Amino acid sequence: MSEKLKGMLSHKRYKHTMGVLSVARRLAERYNADLEKVELSALLHDCGKDMDSAEMHEYVSRNDIKLDDIEARQLELAHGAVGAYLAMTEFGVADSEVLSAIRFHTTGKIDMTNVEKIVYLADFIEEGRKYPGVQTLRELSFEDLDSAILLSFDNTIRHVISQKKILHTRTVEARNFILEQMENMRGAK
Repeated sequence: MSEKLKGMLSHKRYKHTMGVLSVARRLAERYNADLEKVELSALLHDCGKDMDSAEMHEYVSRNDIKLDDIEARQLELAHGAVGAYLAMTEFGVADSEVLSAIRFHTTGKIDMTNVEKIVYLADFIEEGRKYPGVQTLRELSFEDLDSAILLSFDNTIRHVISQKKILHTRTVEARNFILEQMENMRGAK
């Protein structure tokens, strides 16, 4: 599977993928998540990323991949849906949690599983990532998974706003969901 993926991705994207896989394994161990699902999701999370906009649009149309309105307008967000489709059709992945982790690794979603959270975070904190605050997020990721997810959502929202791009509502909904869960847990103590 790794060799097939290597042929589909640029050297840079493959190196990133191996970095995501490495940190995802460590996070899976830390949070006692299903290692096989985490590894498979991390390995294939960007398998649909190296298409240019024209290729992506054509591939989505040809394979009748359902995108929401924002993904259709911001095709860089569509690589999660394309990746999940490729994981299923090219790599034989049938596990719905793995496919969901691939599908939503860029935007997040409401009520993420630990596998989904780990893949989402690993994509943002792998060693090749260089941006202000990444080291803080790396450290927090191994201390408190939900707090790290919340910080990652906050960072993403700030970044997208600073770029004057459309913010996916799924990210806002996911952020609010995790924040409400954390507040409910604090209130229950």
